[in-house]
Amino acid sequence: MILSGKKQLAVVLLVASLLCLPIAALSADGEMPPKNPTWKIDVKQKTLFNSHTSFEFASPYSLYQQPLSRLEFPVDSIWGGVGVRKQLSRFSAGAEFLTSFADQKTSIFKDSDWADEESPGRLTNYSESSCRLKPSYQVGADVDMQVADLLRLPKGFDLRPVVGFRWQQLALVAYDGIQYDNDTSDSWPTIQPLPGDSISFEQNWYQYFMGMRFGYEWQQLSWLRRLKLQTQLDWSYVTGDNRDHHLLREGNRITEEQTTGDAWHAALEVVFGITKNLDLGIEADYLKIQTTGTHTLTNELFGINESWTNGVKVWSEQYGLTVKLGYRF
Repeated sequence: MILSGKKQLAVVLLVASLLCLPIAALSADGEMPPKNPTWKIDVKQKTLFNSHTSFEFASPYSLYQQPLSRLEFPVDSIWGGVGVRKQLSRFSAGAEFLTSFADQKTSIFKDSDWADEESPGRLTNYSESSCRLKPSYQVGADVDMQVADLLRLPKGFDLRPVVGFRWQQLALVAYDGIQYDNDTSDSWPTIQPLPGDSISFEQNWYQYFMGMRFGYEWQQLSWLRRLKLQTQLDWSYVTGDNRDHHLLREGNRITEEQTTGDAWHAALEVVFGITKNLDLGIEADYLKIQTTGTHTLTNELFGINESWTNGVKVWSEQYGLTVKLGYRF
């Protein structure tokens, strides 16, 4: 897996988001905001649970059975990183970087095939394997604008249209599995062990999003400096690319998907202002991605290089819980 280009992308996104700050610094009437704008740095720990990323494709031949093959990768995992945001009188701009913690087991990978042309709906092969997450990354940058006062909402309300970009790279390996083969409809399945690493998978999601943030803040409470409840709902135009290397197959068998589609993302966050400068935040979020596109199969040993779009689908569902410790200055 080549990461140098991805690291460069992360740096570019972080720098680009900071370059947007002078633009965001202008108020609605084009003037600079008051001096001493608020900066905030968050240290974050994010846990993904009951989450997966999956793809399937149909046969390009004869009966066009659909699906022909489906692979389901679990991505239950723990991430850590930092976020930075500059809050101005009307605009704010921010960026974040997260990386997965070491190599960690993510649950059970599932691989299913429906390869019988005479009975396209019959499951012919099924395997389950352990799955681990190799070093993976998430990068995001966004700009929002406060409009609550323009709409004459009561003091304390926060309403912000937001636009931004998210990039996620997932690198997974399936290993030490068992495959069940059912060659005929009236036979017992044949069991085959799959020792060692069997599939290496890398996926990149590029999400260009727009949405709305809505919140309310209580200040000078008897038991807290402040308390803020904030929600976000956004929609993304998504492009994705996958690379699947079947390590146990003869030759160098590679399948790739190039897809486009959309995603919905929702988040709910509670921020506790412990002191004037220190915040504790807890956020729950949900991301659903759905894309379609082109599937490419190559194996140089057998002279195979084929592409088709029939039944190609790549999708992901991710449930996250994030704990943040923020410092304002």
